[in-house]
Amino acid sequence: MEFKTLSITTALAHNKKLCLLVGGTAVCVGLVAWRCFRPAEEEEKKVRVGVVSQLLIHPLKSGRAVSVALAECLEMGLKHGELRDRHWLVVTEDGHMVTGRQQPRLVLVSLTYDHGRLCLSGPDMEEMHMALEEHDNPVLDCRVFGDDIQGRDCGDEAARWLTLYLGGEKAFRLVHYEAHMEPRRSASMEKLFSPEERVAYPDVGPVLLLSEASVGDLNAKLEKDVTVERFRPNIVVGDCNAFEEDTWTDLLIGDVRLQRVMSCGRCVFTTVDPETGVITRKEPLDTLKGYRQCKPSESEIYKKAPLFGQLFTVKKTGIFQVGDVVYKIGH
Repeated sequence: MEFKTLSITTALAHNKKLCLLVGGTAVCVGLVAWRCFRPAEEEEKKVRVGVVSQLLIHPLKSGRAVSVALAECLEMGLKHGELRDRHWLVVTEDGHMVTGRQQPRLVLVSLTYDHGRLCLSGPDMEEMHMALEEHDNPVLDCRVFGDDIQGRDCGDEAARWLTLYLGGEKAFRLVHYEAHMEPRRSASMEKLFSPEERVAYPDVGPVLLLSEASVGDLNAKLEKDVTVERFRPNIVVGDCNAFEEDTWTDLLIGDVRLQRVMSCGRCVFTTVDPETGVITRKEPLDTLKGYRQCKPSESEIYKKAPLFGQLFTVKKTGIFQVGDVVYKIGH
């Protein structure tokens, strides 16, 4: 009996060592497998590159910006309350878009919309307030940079206000993009965008980012300073170097993930003063052309347009706010 007991004890001890050895090996194999196959985001590194100093929403395309402390960042751009970036548009009677390029004083028009009430205001004009019963208004076929898109007409009162404000020589109407309407494809305007990217009335992309330092660098070369609002960004970043944003590919701001697509090529619209509505067709565009041209290998994309600011798409929607740290994501 003593021999059998000893043998069993010895066997159990041996098996215990074997179990520990096998178990330890399994854990090691599991750790290696987990490290090899764990999600890519766990390998990511965050590097602080700046801080959000302003968030700007332009409800009306070419209209005055609304500065907000917090915004939702959706796939088609920024949203605050019932205001969404560039979801309102001035059109001619035949549906062609009207921007500050053709009507510079449009940059002085403020549009707000809250609880079904629309407000338009501008210099030397009485504010227009009206309840907007959009479902009763017709849907118009519009043209934005050659692309077809719809817009819900906002009625005769808004049309009269805009026509009077813009001089009364031509008739203008206001339209609103609704969620059920077919958006424009960014790739049809710029091939660097993926076919999945959609926008309402922005020129091409849903989010435009620019740094304060880049505007400061430009102002050092100008006789008269310009403000960041002249370039109509959505996100303004402080606490970084001039043109550092040119090197940012993937960003994390608050809950939001952004991915750079391309630089923003600038046009004559930058010569419209957002405080006076006067267009000069000279500065700051001429100065930008002198030192912000693209590489020769990119001339097919940007032509001769100087580059100022970066266009991003939204890879993860969420909320961000002024004061949020801007992180560059790397591996």
